[in-house]
Order: sequence, then C-alpha cells, then structure tokens
Amino acid sequence: MKTKLLSLVVALSYAPLVVAGNEVAYPKEKVAAFVVEKLDLTSLPSAFRPKKEKGKKTFTDYGFTAQTVNENEALIEAASGVRRLAIKVLEQKPSGIYVCVVEPGENGSQAKTQSVILLKRKDSNALLKGRESFREFAACPVISGSDSSSNSY
Repeated sequence: MKTKLLSLVVALSYAPLVVAGNEVAYPKEKVAAFVVEKLDLTSLPSAFRPKKEKGKKTFTDYGFTAQTVNENEALIEAASGVRRLAIKVLEQKPSGIYVCVVEPGENGSQAKTQSVILLKRKDSNALLKGRESFREFAACPVISGSDSSSNSY
C-alpha cells in the first residue's frame, strides 16, 4: 500500500513539469511583429485571407509588406496597394494570442470587416494558425462585410 501511495505522489509531482513542457512560448515584446512574421494567412477566415496559392502561407509569401509595426499593432499592405489589413493584439495567454483583424474601409473610413481571431501554434517552429473567436472585446466589435451569409454573434 505504501509503495502505491509513494508511486502516486511521485507521478503527481512530475505532472506539472510534463504539462508545462507542452506549452508553446509566445513573445512578451514586439508581439505584432511576431504575428506578422509567423501568421499562416491560409488559416484566417475567408473575409481576410487571400486566394490560396500553392506554396504560399505568410504575408511575405503573398507579397504583403508591413507599412507600420509597433508593439501591439501592425498595418499590412499588398504589393499592389489594393488590399490592406490592420492587426491589433488584444490579449496574450499561454494558450494563444487574441488579435483583432481589420480590413479598413476606403480612404481610412470605417472598417469593412473586423473580427477577433485566436492565434495558436503547435510548437515553437510552427506558423500561427488562426480561427475566429467567440470571445468579445470592447476594442474589437464584430463588423461583418457585405456578405449576407456571415454569422453574427
């Protein structure tokens, strides 16, 4: 009985180390630059992602360039200048990064579309994969594009 109890105590004492080893670290500084570099655009909702092309996944692959990048915000523009996306980091957790992705309107007018996206990656070498989040942030109210098939919360 003592052996089983001792084994259980030892196993439980190592459990936090095993769980902690599975978490992927995200940067604490220059988070917007990290997102711009590591985001897999093909994983974004259709309102934001470019048309899929073989072998292309990141902003750089698709010819986007960062117009402005600061600690928690970035403005990205396509080489043609036709498409722009703004990314604002809302919250960081060990489980992922919540960002607000916005497609600005014409000449800086109100946003065409914006949504909260949760970014995660499986390991430290993987790209960030995004999926729409049902979590709401005051800094990023949901704005759907002209597509009537969009779901609203």
